[in-house]
Order: sequence, then C-alpha cells, then structure tokens
Amino acid sequence: MPDSGLSPGQPSLPDPPVTPPPLPGPPTLPFPPAGAAGAGTAAAPAGVADIPVPVTPEPGWIPRGPSGLGTASLSLARHPEGALEAPAPTAPAEGPAIPGLYHHPVAEPDPVRVEEVSLRIKAWAVDEVQAFPPEWEDQFDGFSVGRYMVACHPDAPTVDHLMAATRLMVAENAVDDCYCEDHGGSPIGLGSRLLLAHTALDPLHTTAEYAPDWAESLHSDAPRRAYRSAMEYFVELATPSQSDRYRHDMARLHLGYLAEAAWAETEHVPEVWEYLAMRQFNNFRPCPTITDTVGGYELPADLHASPAMQRVIALAGNATTIVNDLYSYTKEQRSPGLHLNLPVVIAEREGLSEQDAYLKAVEVHNDLMRTFEAEAAELAAACPVPTVLRFLKGVAAWVDGNHYWHRTNTYRYSLPSFW
Repeated sequence: MPDSGLSPGQPSLPDPPVTPPPLPGPPTLPFPPAGAAGAGTAAAPAGVADIPVPVTPEPGWIPRGPSGLGTASLSLARHPEGALEAPAPTAPAEGPAIPGLYHHPVAEPDPVRVEEVSLRIKAWAVDEVQAFPPEWEDQFDGFSVGRYMVACHPDAPTVDHLMAATRLMVAENAVDDCYCEDHGGSPIGLGSRLLLAHTALDPLHTTAEYAPDWAESLHSDAPRRAYRSAMEYFVELATPSQSDRYRHDMARLHLGYLAEAAWAETEHVPEVWEYLAMRQFNNFRPCPTITDTVGGYELPADLHASPAMQRVIALAGNATTIVNDLYSYTKEQRSPGLHLNLPVVIAEREGLSEQDAYLKAVEVHNDLMRTFEAEAAELAAACPVPTVLRFLKGVAAWVDGNHYWHRTNTYRYSLPSFW
C-alpha cells in the first residue's frame, strides 16, 4: 500500500455484527489482463488500503525513534557483561525496483525496532540455537532479517511479537540452506531430513521408550534446533488454532521443497503451470498466514479457513514468491548448475529469450498481484468483520514489505540488464 505504516492513534473499528455475513467462495473469473491497471506503483483498491486498523500498544512497545535507519550488521563482539553489541545505525542500500513491476512503496521501517529485533535475533541465533558457524556471519547479517520483519509487520504491538515471526523466518531459511540449497543441501535424502525436522514443529507422540531419542534428535543439527526453539516461542503467543494453522502451512512448504528436489534429481524442467503449482507450496505462505499472531489478535479459524480467505492468502504467497524469483534471478544465474525460477522455466518451455522470459514473468507477477488485491477488496466488502479487515490489511502490508526488502537488499540481489 502507499503507506503501510500503522499509527497507535488510528480510530478503532466498529464492533462486528452479531452474525457475520457468509463468506463468498473463490470466484471463477479469469485473471484481469496485465495492462488493466497500468504498471509500476499504484494505489490499492478501496477496501484494502483504506481498512482502518485498531492498534493498542502493550507495555514494552518501542516507540518510533529519530529519523534514519538502524539496519547495520551486528558484531559478535561482546560487552563485559556478555551482551551482543549493536553497531551505529546505518541506512540500507537503496536498490532499484524492477521496471514495470506492480508494487506499492512502504514507509521506512521503524529504526528503533529494526535495531532491537536485529540485536535479539542474532543473540538467539548465536547463543540459543547455534544456527550458523562463524564463517557464515556476514551472510546472516546481510540477510537483514530485522529490517525485513519490521517492514512486513507494521502493526505488531511489541517487539516480542515481531521476534516470533523473525525466529521462524531464520529457522525456515536454515532448513532451506542446510537441507536444500546453499550450505550443503541436496535433493538426495531430503524427504527424510524434512520429515524429522517437521517433528520439531509438529511433535512426535510416541511411547516412553522412544520419546527420549526423538527429543535428543531435535538438538542434532542447526535446522532442527532452530525449528524447535522458534516454535516454542511462537506457541507462547499463538492460540492452538493459530499454531496448528502454521504447522499445516509448513507441511505445504516442505511438500514444495520435495517437488523441486524430485525435478532436480531427474533434471526435469517442468511446464510453466507445473512450476507455478510447485511455487504455490514452496513459497512464503507460512509468513503472511501468521499475520494475526504477530499482530496480537486472532482471525477465527472458520474465517481463516474459508475458501475466499484461503484464495487471498494463496495469491499473496504466490505473488511474493515470484518477487523472489525476479530479484534473485541474477544471483541464481551466476551460481553453478541449473536453478529453476519462473523466467528460466518460461524461457525453456516457451522458447523465449532470457529477456523476454523475464519480462513475461513480471507480467505473471502483476496479474497475481492485481487479482490478490481485487479479491481481498471483494472479501472485505462481503465480510466486514473487524478481524477479517485487519487480517487482510496485514497480509497486504506483508506483501508490500516483502517487496521492499527484496528491492533494498543489495547485499543479496541485483537486477539483470534487460532495460
């Protein structure tokens, strides 16, 4: 949205109706044409951007600090008391947005919160779960996860709420890197590794004889340590329904990992629609699905599980994942081996040049984004319940914050020279 920052002074929403209107099912209309709303930045449709959100800060909320961004990498140097030191605040490098990409600018994330989350997450990663060896420290810092999560969750009432999302993000990336990709990952045996790691999120219920062996296994590698600890923190804030929802979406994520791994083992380049099906599972969906937990409220289970809401969440996850494909394209092209992403699959399957395939992938993203916004607005109008409205606004803020992080993270990403 043009301004996804949320102010504690915004008016409260009206009380919900006693009997909420029925939720519509997923529409059957095709996606709108790519040129329907123009390219580049634009305002969101009414019903999403204009949804007022009540925010009541809890004790411990960190107020907005002075101007300037506190997003420097953190040093492992310690004070005599043993605390990690935070460096002087510095601004992130500003990268260009992809030309023609439909997106919304966001307010710069609160620098005080960014610095606090960055400090806490590194302390957790280093001291509590040993998520990475010292030689990976620059990559951890370059990820800028504190800035990422503060940008994506502007309505989080406390830093503790932000930390719940931040730990899960770091844990998910530890699994992706160590099991699947950059740091020793392999498609061979991935199913077994993912299954055992998933039990750190969805506990094994077994006999007294074998439970200790399972419990010990949760400390055996960095991904499982990170999953176990992050989930323990998360369930302290989440309701049982929210926790189970997250486990479900993580199972979806792991299924997507396995599909991609199967293609890698057989050197199969999927059809474009097959690739998009895989990316609906191997995507960011677990992140926006917890937006209410991070916001300190709950979207009731029946409203979250409705077909219309599930379609909106899926579209948001799909659009944000194609953003990742587009911004990481250059990095992946420079890496050894074939990395599947949407431009690569379009080029291979539709016989297009690299440039034309990339530009078509931008159009796919834009179609997904416009459909997400239109259907979120339709759902907001059909079911104007305060928690539904707030959740939809939170998901939209996550979509915009995700693009902001990809655009500004020049440590990780750069654009191809197609323009």
